[in-house]
This record gives sequence, structure tokens and C-alpha cells, in this order.
Amino acid sequence: MGQILLVRHGQASWDAEDYDVLSATGWEQSRVLGRSLVARGISVDCVVRGGMRRHRETAEACLGEMSREAEIEVDPGWDEFDHLSVLATLPPPFAGRAPSKEEFQAWFEEATHRWTGGEHDSEYGETFGSFTERVGAALRRTAERRGSTLVVTSGGPIAWAVASLLSDDPDVRAGLWHRLNPVCVNSSVTRLVSGRRGLTLVTLNEHSHLDPTPELLTYR
Repeated sequence: MGQILLVRHGQASWDAEDYDVLSATGWEQSRVLGRSLVARGISVDCVVRGGMRRHRETAEACLGEMSREAEIEVDPGWDEFDHLSVLATLPPPFAGRAPSKEEFQAWFEEATHRWTGGEHDSEYGETFGSFTERVGAALRRTAERRGSTLVVTSGGPIAWAVASLLSDDPDVRAGLWHRLNPVCVNSSVTRLVSGRRGLTLVTLNEHSHLDPTPELLTYR
């Protein structure tokens, strides 16, 4: 029986000019995760990451604490959707000023609902359907591996991987994705096992390694 550990990257720099860079908090979250995996006796046979900088930095920080020199395979199928292009199709309600985190989240959720609805597919470089097909293919490739695989990715792909395992109904899956994506904790671990019945969800969004330092708990 194999297992897949889906790790969401550490906190990115949401309010900086370049989002795709770990914040100081993100670096520490990733290091704490690595130390936690070691303390729990969890080892991995293979490491796969998305092609984004925040994925690379998270993998480097985590594996550095595990004292493990691992060959890391890059699979762009695990990349996050382009949230900037999704947001660009919906004028912000706070034009001309910097939004609060709450305002940004509300705008983000409205924009993603528009994206997943399918009625405006011509406006997006990657439709929601294309995104889910891409992530699904990456999940299947990963499931073909033997042993324990650590995957460093983003909240969107993790939410879809889980939703696709919990339902076969497209509308239910989309609804699950909308519920799971906003609550995916930075550096959290979602564990899947692969056996005779295929892939099974075992744990979702586990982040007990952050409990001793609650100030490290972030969602964006």
C-alpha cells in the first residue's frame, strides 16, 4: 500500500509585489513541518512539487529539516490556478485602495465562483474544467508511484484532489472544492493511501505541527 502526502506550500507573500515568494512565516511553517515529520517517524521515498517558486521554497525548507537529500521531480500538473487572471475578470469593489484581508477574500471567492460556473469560459486562459483535468492527471501519475510520496502543491489542487475522491457528481465536486479551498492551511498535510480500491482519503488538512505556535496558523 502506498501513500501520498499532499502538502500545501507555506504562506506566500499575498500583499507583496511578487506573490510567489514565501513570507518569513511561510519559511518557518515549512521548517516546522519538516521537523514534525521527522519527530513522527514519517519518511518519504519520493518528492514531487509543482513548478511554482513557493512550491520549491517549501520543499527546500521542509526537506532541509529532514536532513534528506532527495531528488525532487517537478510536475506542473500540481500548479495552482492563475488566481490573478481569475480576479482580473471581476472588477474589485475596493478600487483605488488596498483591501483588507477580509475584503480580498470576499472578492476572491466571488471571482472563483464566476470561474467555476462555466458560463464565462471564453474569458479565461485556463478554464475550471481544464484545471480539474490537469490536477486529476497529476494525481493519477503520482498514484502510480510506489511507497510514500510527498507532494508540495497549493490549496486549489489539494481541494480538487479531495473533492474528486469524495464524489463522482460534477456539481457536488465543485461545491466541495469551494468549501475546501479557503480553509486549506499553509503547510498542512492531506494524506491519501493507495490500495486495491484505488485512492482513499485518510486525513484532511492536518496541521497539528502548528499547535505549539498558533501565530503560524495562516490560510493565505
